[in-house]
Amino acid sequence: MVERANRRLIFTLLAGAAVWVPQAAAAEAEQQPAPQSAEKDSPQVDESGNLDNAANQSSNDIVVTATRQTTSLQDVPMSVDVASGEQIQRLNIFDAKDVQQLSPGLELTNTGGRNNVATLRGIQSDPDAGAGAVVDFYFNEVPVDIQTAFTAIYDIDQIEVLRGPQGALRGRTSPAGAITLRTRRPNLDAVDGYFQATGTEDHAYNLQGAVSVPVVAGQLGLRMAALYDKSRGNQVRNLVRGDRSNAETQSFRISLGWSPNPDINVNLAYQYLNSKNVQQTQYVSTGTAPDLPFGTTGGVPRPIIDVNDYASIDEGRRQFLNRTNLLTLNSDFDLGPVIVQATGGLQRTTLRSINEIDAGNIVPNYTNEQRLKVPYPIEMAEVRLLSDNPGGFLNWSLGGYYYHQGGDVTVSQGNLTFLRGAVFQAAPGVLIPIGVPPGTELQINTGVDLFIPVKSRTYAVSGSVRLQLTEKLRLEAAGRYTDSRGEQRRELTLTPVPAGLTNPIVTSTKNHDKPFTGGANLTYEVNPDLTVYAAYGRSFRGGTTAVAGPTRVSTDLLRTPSEKSDAYEIGVKSAFFDRRVSLNVAAFYQSYNNFITRLGGIFYDEGTTTSAPDGTVNGSDSFNYAADVTVKGVEATLAGRPTDNWDFSVSGAYTKARFDNAALPCNDFNGDGVPDTVAQVNTLTPKITGGGNVSYCVFDSRPTVTPDFNFTANSEYRFAVGAVEPFIRGIVTYRPGVSTSSGYRFRARTLMNLFAGVRGNDGAWEVNAFVKNVLNQHRITSDSENEIIQPTQRIIVTATSPFAGLTGGGTPYRSGYRLISSTVPREWGITTTLRF
Repeated sequence: MVERANRRLIFTLLAGAAVWVPQAAAAEAEQQPAPQSAEKDSPQVDESGNLDNAANQSSNDIVVTATRQTTSLQDVPMSVDVASGEQIQRLNIFDAKDVQQLSPGLELTNTGGRNNVATLRGIQSDPDAGAGAVVDFYFNEVPVDIQTAFTAIYDIDQIEVLRGPQGALRGRTSPAGAITLRTRRPNLDAVDGYFQATGTEDHAYNLQGAVSVPVVAGQLGLRMAALYDKSRGNQVRNLVRGDRSNAETQSFRISLGWSPNPDINVNLAYQYLNSKNVQQTQYVSTGTAPDLPFGTTGGVPRPIIDVNDYASIDEGRRQFLNRTNLLTLNSDFDLGPVIVQATGGLQRTTLRSINEIDAGNIVPNYTNEQRLKVPYPIEMAEVRLLSDNPGGFLNWSLGGYYYHQGGDVTVSQGNLTFLRGAVFQAAPGVLIPIGVPPGTELQINTGVDLFIPVKSRTYAVSGSVRLQLTEKLRLEAAGRYTDSRGEQRRELTLTPVPAGLTNPIVTSTKNHDKPFTGGANLTYEVNPDLTVYAAYGRSFRGGTTAVAGPTRVSTDLLRTPSEKSDAYEIGVKSAFFDRRVSLNVAAFYQSYNNFITRLGGIFYDEGTTTSAPDGTVNGSDSFNYAADVTVKGVEATLAGRPTDNWDFSVSGAYTKARFDNAALPCNDFNGDGVPDTVAQVNTLTPKITGGGNVSYCVFDSRPTVTPDFNFTANSEYRFAVGAVEPFIRGIVTYRPGVSTSSGYRFRARTLMNLFAGVRGNDGAWEVNAFVKNVLNQHRITSDSENEIIQPTQRIIVTATSPFAGLTGGGTPYRSGYRLISSTVPREWGITTTLRF
């Protein structure tokens, strides 16, 4: 009753706002001047340093900071997708993951509630791999962890998706691209701001707003912004516990802008973030009857579940908490012939999670919760010197960079070992042989505690030159030398301790990398509306050492070599119809040497204390592995404002990313040398072939499950009716079906969001109704593919070594379920916005 009352209250407030806002805006808002077209090479930035793309849109002269300076998008020699703050608000983008709707080939996903994964140009970045990011994230030019970057979007000036190798102009190297988020800066001359309220019929609410106040007119300003967001997340209901997924985020930001004269600009921003995400794991049935340990269902429901049911059957909790304090500093000092840029950042994030690891509820009336704490104490500082010679023959930059990350990761969980046909029972700390009839099912509960201290320190120096060879031909080159040191260490404590081992079990590897990365590009301006370019980029990621999972396995499963990649790109940027429409096309080729990939669900034989396989399948886990990959493709965007009443953007990307006949860990239960199909994994008894700790197969398939082609389009049409402006707008993304290496196929999906509403002619207020996932498609977006099963073991007990006699795997327990994530159902709502 209370929840329904709250829902009615919020919708009443929204409806009231829908009536009051137009009246208040008409009475109080001042008429704003019509935007003027920007001249080429003079993109507009407002008086506070915000990117004024609302004004630039009429001439399609979008401003970006991809090169660390404000530059017209049409002059940047790389493929860039842009989402302005206005566009983010209009499309109700409340989560960074939704930015993928505006950038074809970009996938930002969170399948389990904790780890966020980014994919771009067919290459995936999984934070659990422990490697450098494939797609890096920057918040006000400060690198941030992917978990924090995904959590909240509000009062944003602009988001840019930079494609291809990064690191020459920014602090860290990332081979596939980078995503930069820039917050809105204080207005030094006038009071301004906004308030936006959104509510949906499915208990989702988003309240956000900001206000800028000039403290000293024209010199010092303060901006305060805040967010409250609540939703049902992935919309999954738990059939055992009776609760639903839910997510709640609270955040505020205080920004201070100082510009005592035109030559000094300083912006300091502090952001606090507190989020709680209870994400129920979604399951679907496999059609296989589950095995029930100990011969009982325990009253736990095990129904047939389809993707449309949005259901979970876990008994334990899955809860994820993020508390972040983030401070960023951006400053520019114009000293005449030289500009000094200083950037700094402090991040203090603590991620805590409780995660049920008895996936598929194999053991009824039993919960096995993993507790994880991940701190992110990060310090970053960078100083750059730039020549101030616009239009001159030579421009250059020099920079120094420092980055440090620490923190101690802790993991605590029980570790359930299943046994079939054993002849013993458990006693505290020891196993005592007894006469139990063969076939009796027993279990041992053991404790696992992990302590993973994180140490990482990076120094780098960088430089760039820009030569205006002729009036139309420009050559640019940039390089970065990096000295990076770190230690990957694990301290594992087991209870009880297996024979031959002593707690804690310590593994440690120190890394010291000194890569040189960078790139060059050649740009030719055929005419003011047509530019062509060619670019080269080189990237690097240091090798990784396993800090979780099994340790008694071969070295190739524990340590990967460093990764290097070389990328080549050619592109055309053009404009038509008095520069109201643009067409940008880029073709690229990138080769990865020792690409660091992460392979999940691989069954392994941990063997003895010397890592020699002994024929027992001990379980399944994820492993990092290195292999060569080739990526090639084409990207194109057609966008513009053909008339004052209509704007549109259509983008497509074709990317073919494939392993180069790479030998990788796989599941090969039948020993035929190729990855098992889903049906084989779900029916055959797990077995390791080839004599190693895992099976190996040769792959020439995709390194990640993304289709070669992706498409997105958005548009708005508006018309004036007296003092108001009705409008309709929409966005659609298309993702074709795609098959995995094991033969499982994801269905194609078309996601469409539609908006209809009205706003004042001066843009001071807006009310719109919207429908998300108009077609109500329930599509699986990630799938474990294989049935969740638990390997079993047979043990021969001795008086001194209860774990010494592992003699081989028994028949595994099968849950009857697969783990998936899917698109959320259709949802409608209303948004009210007031700007002042």
